Amino acid sequence: MCGIAGIVAHSAVNLDLYESLSVMQHRGQDAAGITTCENGRFYMRKGNGLVRDVFYKKHMEGLLGKMGIAHARYPTAGTSSSAEAQPLYVNSPYGIALAHNGNLTNADELKEQLFLSDLRHLNTDSDTEALLNILAHELQLNAKPVFDREDIFTAVSAIHRRCRGGYAVVAMVVGKGILAIRDPNGIRPLCYGIRETELGTDYMVASESVALQAQGFDLVRDVEPGEALFISEQGELFYKQCAEKAKLSPCIFEYVYFARPDSIIDGISVYKSRLRMGQKLVQKILREKPDHDIDVVIPIPDTSRSTALEVAYHLNVKYREGFIKNRYIGRTFIMPGQKERKKSVRQKLNPIELEFAGKNVLLVDDSIVRGTTSKQIVQMAREAGANKVYMASAAPPVRFPNVYGIDMASHAEFVAHNRSIEEICEIIGADWLVYQDLDDLIAAVQKGNEEVKIFDSSCFNGEYVTQDIDDAYFERLSDQRNDVAMQEKNNKIASQL
Repeated sequence: MCGIAGIVAHSAVNLDLYESLSVMQHRGQDAAGITTCENGRFYMRKGNGLVRDVFYKKHMEGLLGKMGIAHARYPTAGTSSSAEAQPLYVNSPYGIALAHNGNLTNADELKEQLFLSDLRHLNTDSDTEALLNILAHELQLNAKPVFDREDIFTAVSAIHRRCRGGYAVVAMVVGKGILAIRDPNGIRPLCYGIRETELGTDYMVASESVALQAQGFDLVRDVEPGEALFISEQGELFYKQCAEKAKLSPCIFEYVYFARPDSIIDGISVYKSRLRMGQKLVQKILREKPDHDIDVVIPIPDTSRSTALEVAYHLNVKYREGFIKNRYIGRTFIMPGQKERKKSVRQKLNPIELEFAGKNVLLVDDSIVRGTTSKQIVQMAREAGANKVYMASAAPPVRFPNVYGIDMASHAEFVAHNRSIEEICEIIGADWLVYQDLDDLIAAVQKGNEEVKIFDSSCFNGEYVTQDIDDAYFERLSDQRNDVAMQEKNNKIASQL
């Protein structure tokens, strides 16, 4: 899960790109980068940290040009090294910079092909570098002195044939324009919009519609699965379906947790989908606990607020803000290691004791992944004086890794893996635990756009839309990406600095 953006405008794009990354900071807090283009030259600034920590005035002044791309990084494949901050760049053909949201499930195979067949050297462990070099190689096959945009679409068709997984991409070709690509299953989100100015029409692509809106762009539509958009430096828009078999299967976890509530993804309001999750969840609560003794519903801020509001309303009990959030602490789910996650929860949330004292409290969260956060929050509620602490999850139990760009690497890291609801409840220390049913979650999201027939719900049901995931893949993934392996790799890098 990363945030990407690209703009072709009639004025400088550096500030718009910076602000779009700030709006999408929730999608990645590990690193940030911007690349712009002017007079046949790239200008780049990137580094580890939050957007506000990577870019200063001197950096912004150096990002020249009326077109550019940007990236907020959330690490999945590779490491947290600043060498893997995006956009990444190759100088041939033409000069290409690229930023990527997602994960290639056949990255190891692609890296071997690039080395043995395409004769290209990769300098990082990032699957983004592999994707960039595949684009460069396929463009090189038809490269000519006079740039032809049809060559771009031919190259994208080859990317879809060679690459598997979930990916949304923005790439910039020096002096030519910006390319936007969405994988054939539409797993990762990507949309585009326009902004009318006195000088003409500006174009923008981004992971979420809220990034467009914040910069004064009107949402036109989502990029279709398998589709490529090319916006020339002169402001001309071209698009083409480049996949042989495209089907829309967006990641349902975007609606549960990742996306901002004010975004619209594939025609579905994230905010309204979360309201409907609350309506479905309360129905299950009443089925399992018709004579409940809940005094108050309290959300775990921020993502679960919309769901918790509906739960409280339909239960006819009070809704209260029981936790105050320190907004200067990152999202715990995307902290890079388990130790950091444990440490950050109490730094991030502080209970208001008068909302807990002597009450039977229903805590509502968007999901329960590792259980680390939930266990500490339940304990905090007890320490604040709660009589009973119930927990409700707006999502079903997370039992399987998400392999399309979310840091859910190993089955063993999930509190729900090989455990019953009762066992999970005991582990997190709650008096009662209820999960949303998957059918209800899908119905809650799908109601926003019934033309979306399939969602990638693999982290809940283990059904992978790319149909290329097996036990051997999980073994490799666990070895490469579990918390211990990632920490060891990062420690090694740090020791070499």
